[in-house]
Amino acid sequence: MKIPQHVAVILDGNGRWAKKRRMPRKYGHAQGAKAVEQVCENAWRMGIKYLTVYAFSTENWKRPEDEIDAIMKLFRDYLKNCLEISRKNDMRVRIIGDRSCLNEDIIKVITQLEEESKNNQGLNFQVALNYGSRDEITRAVKKIAQKIENGTLRSEEINETIISDELDTCDIPDPDLMIRTSGEQRLSNYMLWQLAYAEFYFTDVLWPDFDKKELEKAVAFYNKRDRRFGGV
Repeated sequence: MKIPQHVAVILDGNGRWAKKRRMPRKYGHAQGAKAVEQVCENAWRMGIKYLTVYAFSTENWKRPEDEIDAIMKLFRDYLKNCLEISRKNDMRVRIIGDRSCLNEDIIKVITQLEEESKNNQGLNFQVALNYGSRDEITRAVKKIAQKIENGTLRSEEINETIISDELDTCDIPDPDLMIRTSGEQRLSNYMLWQLAYAEFYFTDVLWPDFDKKELEKAVAFYNKRDRRFGGV
């Protein structure tokens, strides 16, 4: 079986999962966080080297304030827990997205987590937090424009590599497989540049129910695809 090197996931359906059980949405998010931990372990055991999850988008700030507060509290707890998980499982953790509007204590834990895990040799785990692909590309363009303004780069030197090197995922291979749960079939501003040649797998399963069996189904689907990258 061919195992994708990099799997990107849109974690969708936490709120609906909770609603079906007559529980508050924050309960669904908490269960979704537990599912992330399990998927990390399952992915590594299957031979997946990179796993990126879409945890909170730049558009998610439009949600009710109490839900955002609950999600941010969950992130605080999860990131601290990630410190122990990364040590235990030799997992490298990186956060992609714009950190500028995150609270200082969250940024501090992110910095510690990335620094402590940077030499780990296990799963490369990326969390997209306050991430939006259009925002990411805009930030990259500004960096390139600044280099041209400073005289360290000429416009005719700009190519795909130059652009990729300014993205949040600069040293991470592009995803081979993108999974979205809960039945929705759109990218929602997620890794638009990086997913150019990825295979897309959509499932009706709500994220908290996405287990090892569901991951195996996604990889089985990936194995049926003929990846030609524009060739014949």
